[in-house]
Amino acid sequence: MKRVLLSLSLLLSTASAAPVTLNALFMKQAAYSEANIKDMTKAFEAKNPNIKVNLEFVPYEGLHDKIVSSASAGTNGYDVVLFDVIWPTEFAKNSFLVDVTNRIPAADNARVFSGAWTTVTAGGKRYGMPWILDTKYLYYNKAILKKAGIAAPPRTWAELQQQAATIKAKGLVEYPIVWSWSQAEALICDYTTLISAFGGQFYAGGKPVFNTGGGLKALQYMTDSLKSGVSNPNSKEYLEEDVRKVFSDGKAAFALNWTYMYNMANDPKQSKVAGQVGIVPAPGVAGVSQVSAMNGSMGLGIPTGSAHKDEAWRFIQYLTSAPVQEQFAQLSLPIWKASYSKPAVTKGQEALVKAAGTSLNVMFPRPTIAQYPQLSTVLQTALQKALLGSQTPAQALDAAARTASRFR
Repeated sequence: MKRVLLSLSLLLSTASAAPVTLNALFMKQAAYSEANIKDMTKAFEAKNPNIKVNLEFVPYEGLHDKIVSSASAGTNGYDVVLFDVIWPTEFAKNSFLVDVTNRIPAADNARVFSGAWTTVTAGGKRYGMPWILDTKYLYYNKAILKKAGIAAPPRTWAELQQQAATIKAKGLVEYPIVWSWSQAEALICDYTTLISAFGGQFYAGGKPVFNTGGGLKALQYMTDSLKSGVSNPNSKEYLEEDVRKVFSDGKAAFALNWTYMYNMANDPKQSKVAGQVGIVPAPGVAGVSQVSAMNGSMGLGIPTGSAHKDEAWRFIQYLTSAPVQEQFAQLSLPIWKASYSKPAVTKGQEALVKAAGTSLNVMFPRPTIAQYPQLSTVLQTALQKALLGSQTPAQALDAAARTASRFR
């Protein structure tokens, strides 16, 4: 009997120590780089020798469908996935992600920015840990502004147009402003930033209202900036990486982009404007707003089909921990409030942290509805029609609102 019990004990011990392989899905662009994530993972594996992590990187535009198709197939394809703030309602409705509310220590509630928690919350439950706390900022080229005789970056969107017109008139840059207005989610992010500035809303009383008030003014601003010649016409085909490259080549005085661009545009190995990169919160509108910002944050969750939920949660806890986020705070800022007093986060990027201190507290959300992907597609199409001039802003948004009235 003793031999049987001993054998059973050894068997159980061996089983518990059996190596586990996790499959994790991340995106290629913006926020933490592939190199960052690989370094984080290598350090995690060193601390957890029985866990191996296979990393997969896809463009942001393919991230949603990868998660959905894997979950819909009922496979154990992924154990950890990166997801956008706009997807939790859809994912919760379809049971794509595990409810991890009870796994999160209560003490973390006050330690993490409240805006970060909205990234992973649906129906009062949490479906992951926030990881990328992000919004779009206004970047400007200090040298170009100085040559144009402009003492300070714009505080309002109207001032941005005026300064851009001055820069263009002086022949310093052909198209002073560059945007990510390709028919993709990037376009919705820029539009949302402007909606927040003009005091608009997407929905009110359960009905779409983005075709009125601030929503209409936001699109009118976008089309006017193209017509006036101060915005790069190729913006209609650009994503965020295109914006970064144009700005880093010194071909734009202003750009709207995520946190990650700050240190990359200041890196002389990949930028011609290193040392001349300024950053401030996106402007406001006189009499309406002081600044503008949209919630572009992302979280890490566990698909319901994962066979290794405990190990997956351990990996998520490691990646989202304050020490790891503080170590890799150059392309994405931490979710932890206390981190913003740490030299590891602030040193060398004081201007970025200062801008974040304002913007992260006023992030405006995109609609949190289960059919957000369908709404986004409708809005992308409408915005593009207006930007291309085939419809007026009012015509494009009115048509989109009629379709969007069916979405919940």
